[in-house]
Amino acid sequence: MAISLGQHQRTRQWFSQWLARRLPPSKSITLAHKSIFILPTGFGVIWLMLVVLLFVFGTNYQNNLIIALAFLLLSVFNTCIIYSYRNLAGIQFVAKPSPQHYAGDTLLYAIEVSAKYQQCDVQINFPNNATVTLAEVNHTPSQTLVPLANTKRGYVHPGRLKVSSRYPLGLCRTWSHLDLDNQQVVFAQPKTSTAALQALDDANDESHHHQGKSVIGVDEYHGLREYVVGESLRQVAWKQWAQGKGMLTKEFQQPQGAPLWLTLAINSPIDLETQLSELTWCVDQLSRKQQTFGIKLNQQIISPNNGEQHRLQCLTAIALYGQASAREPL
Repeated sequence: MAISLGQHQRTRQWFSQWLARRLPPSKSITLAHKSIFILPTGFGVIWLMLVVLLFVFGTNYQNNLIIALAFLLLSVFNTCIIYSYRNLAGIQFVAKPSPQHYAGDTLLYAIEVSAKYQQCDVQINFPNNATVTLAEVNHTPSQTLVPLANTKRGYVHPGRLKVSSRYPLGLCRTWSHLDLDNQQVVFAQPKTSTAALQALDDANDESHHHQGKSVIGVDEYHGLREYVVGESLRQVAWKQWAQGKGMLTKEFQQPQGAPLWLTLAINSPIDLETQLSELTWCVDQLSRKQQTFGIKLNQQIISPNNGEQHRLQCLTAIALYGQASAREPL
């Protein structure tokens, strides 16, 4: 058993290396003869056995009608090989930005599919995951989401995308394995915790109730909003008005208290993954409240800020903490 398992692993490794040379990773791949494989299905094998049986009977009993039927069935099988190949040849797969996900969610990888001619009944899936069936593929690009079960944080590479079809009669199975180089960053699974919110400067004597919050002021530019009649014209965004975007008012804000800091406890009895999950929850909560906060992960420090871009930067830093490789297939 140990020998067979070792041989199986070596065979899989050799096949993966061979695929990597024949079909290297690319964000956009168009299927052609080099990337398409064809073999008979179980039904196709029975069909061929029937052809051989009919041919033997026909020659044994010198019955030309049976021999003709055998050749007819064989020609149908050969025709299916050609149509099976044409049903996948020319389909283009393009990796697109995927939605944000947390560890434990079913990841959805966005893939754009198009073809020069109309193709039918195409199945796509990642290894050991649910299959998505494309009833029709044509020259109009369509985007589909392919699921992938995942429990890891950080860079997640889904492996090769399996594309297959049994069109038109199910006699032949046509397939390919594509690496669209579409790894994505998966955030740590959020876990509720208020203890992870800590002030980095313990000497600060301001109330924690106001930490990280902002009020309307004149210190920092915050954004644009619709102009309200009666407001000062000095606050109007004239540049946007000249661009035809309408009357907009510039908003400014000023911090109401010291910013909050999210830190990673070094000598905590709580394990690392739980701490990262709690920090993820805190980032989402502070961002939802539009509070200003920074994050300190040992030597990595992200300065206090707020907004969606700052949230994504912090969540990405937490997700990638302690990881070195950007391509690590499942």
